Amino acid sequence: MMIYPKVFLLADDDPEDQEMLEEAMLEADPAIKMHMANNGQQAVEYLESCADNELPCFIILDYKMPVFNAVEVLERIRVQPRLKAIPKVVWSTSNQPEHVRSCLEKGALEYFVKPSQVGELSNIVDRVLFLCEKALEKRRQ
Repeated sequence: MMIYPKVFLLADDDPEDQEMLEEAMLEADPAIKMHMANNGQQAVEYLESCADNELPCFIILDYKMPVFNAVEVLERIRVQPRLKAIPKVVWSTSNQPEHVRSCLEKGALEYFVKPSQVGELSNIVDRVLFLCEKALEKRRQ
């Protein structure tokens, strides 16, 4: 049986948001390895350069990033069969309905508004870990 490492790709241009989410994720599951991208183009290039067995088990995208935003990253991922199956969520300071809708239409499982309180962050982390676990179970079957 293949054991997939819990590698998460986090694409966010805000270092404080990266650090906040990484700390919360590692606190919830110390086995997680976070790979950071500072913009959408870096995220796509990282994914395209990964060997199949090194692909992340989960992708978290900030909506508003330089070069490619979350929708543009999702559009590029969905046309590549080996990337399409990786679960993706978007997190953003924006909760504009058209942003949410376009991300979900392009393949994001969920859209989270970046939290203003720690309790909200742990809810997001719990949900992300749950979605990741479900995806890993599917890959193992």
